[in-house]
Amino acid sequence: MADGDGLGEATAAAASPPAPAPGLSPPLGWRERLRAGLAGTGASLWFVAGLGLLYALRVPLRLCENLAAVTVFLNSLTPKFYVALTGTSSLISGLIFIFEWWYFHKHGTSFIEQVSVSHLRPLMGGTEGSISEPGSPSNSRESETSRQSLSECKVWRNPLNLFRGAEYRRYTWVTGKEPLTYYDMNLSAQDHQTFFTCDTDFLRPSDTVMQKAWRERNPPARIKAAYQALELNNDCATAYVLLAEEEATTIVDAERLFKQALKAGETIYRRSQQCQHQSPQHEAQLRRDTNVLVYIKRRLAMCARKLGRIREAVKIMRDLMKEFPPLTMLNIHENLLESLLELQAYADVQAVLAKYDDISLPKSAAICYTAALLKTRTVSDKFSPETASRRGLSTAEINAVEAIHRAVEFNPHVPKYLLEMKSLILPPEHILKRGDSEAIAYAFFHLQHWKRIEGALNLLQCTWEGTFRMIPYPLEKGHLFYPYPSCTETADRELLPPFHHVSVYPKKELPFFIHFTAGLCSSTAMIALLTHQFPEIMGVFAKAVSMISRTCAEYL
Repeated sequence: MADGDGLGEATAAAASPPAPAPGLSPPLGWRERLRAGLAGTGASLWFVAGLGLLYALRVPLRLCENLAAVTVFLNSLTPKFYVALTGTSSLISGLIFIFEWWYFHKHGTSFIEQVSVSHLRPLMGGTEGSISEPGSPSNSRESETSRQSLSECKVWRNPLNLFRGAEYRRYTWVTGKEPLTYYDMNLSAQDHQTFFTCDTDFLRPSDTVMQKAWRERNPPARIKAAYQALELNNDCATAYVLLAEEEATTIVDAERLFKQALKAGETIYRRSQQCQHQSPQHEAQLRRDTNVLVYIKRRLAMCARKLGRIREAVKIMRDLMKEFPPLTMLNIHENLLESLLELQAYADVQAVLAKYDDISLPKSAAICYTAALLKTRTVSDKFSPETASRRGLSTAEINAVEAIHRAVEFNPHVPKYLLEMKSLILPPEHILKRGDSEAIAYAFFHLQHWKRIEGALNLLQCTWEGTFRMIPYPLEKGHLFYPYPSCTETADRELLPPFHHVSVYPKKELPFFIHFTAGLCSSTAMIALLTHQFPEIMGVFAKAVSMISRTCAEYL
């Protein structure tokens, strides 16, 4: 996600060979032209053939007599029958409408359309026309779009994720709701196995036990395995990490366990540094021990931040970023940004942004909205919509508004949480960039910083919706970033708990079948009501319809 998308496209265009002009394409042979003509007129030929066959078989099938019998039957029906018929039709269509509405709001698609596409379209041969040659331009564009969608919908570890025992579990005790989904916890289990295990675990019995512990789904079983590992080796750092994350019920207890983990982790790390060049297995062991040490120090910094020792937290984070600069994928700078904002050290925040808000680095809501907050801070206390409409915007105000538009384009879900138009929940352990999950994670920690700056939320409220006028078709074309990915809703529904109403952007139009069933239900209900209230008039209308049918039958 870079701001220089146009530069990349221009470079790709310059590197690619020039496309042939449309007029220079090779002429089609007579077989290809005949096949194309038959394909274009196939539907019309089938329709004409069907009408001809029906007309030819009208006598053997006794169509005229059957149509006349149907007309006589309709004339003999009473208005009560029409009331029952239209009432039943209205009831059935109403039930279908309610089901379609519920399915659309739950899954974001129409049930009838989904069944039609997945089951009926293959039977009608609808997938054959969509198959293109491997080297065709359309196939290349589809491949590029799919690659972009995969990169856009990558799920990231939340840099500010909470503690399971001390925060998530306490929320469950108070509310009775589970704040984490199974999908989110499964991703965390995969992260733990990646960070805290390696191929040499079998050399240390405690690491073998912990390797099984990270794979356990049941929290009591994981905690029990951690204690077993400590019985085998009292200096097992990963065992203390697991207990601090899941068993500790307060931040103070978690910090105490992380300090024990730090003492053990530093000892193991120094030992691995001395043996790193002996074999590839020792190098893998050093990478694992490095990951463990960085994780422990980062969580200790977060404990200090939560306990009010903010300057201590900032120092730990700065030391981590200096000592382990290759580990930028952990996004420690986002933890540092939040702590510096709490200290109101805006000059230091600007220095961090100058390093990480770079065109070549991936963006996040924390970076984009923090940059907007700093520019808003310079003008928000004196900003007034009435004054701005009279005299126009100053240069500083224009810069602030543009920064807000940039942030909203990156993640359009954030303003509703900052303006408290939507209720916040506990952030998940993983987030989807540009999605609702990232917006919740950002607003959960940064809302207080926006409230602290006088007028910042007022300026945001007055200007954020202007972004959508700049990008009327966000799924097709972006302004400063790539077009908004269409897969965020599905991923956010997996990451966020079911009691949260997922924010969707752009708003989806109601499917055709919801409109159709709503119209069918309303029209049949109206006909039933009219037939019940005015049976004579509706009887005349029914007889007129039957006479028209009889006339058509006589004509045939």
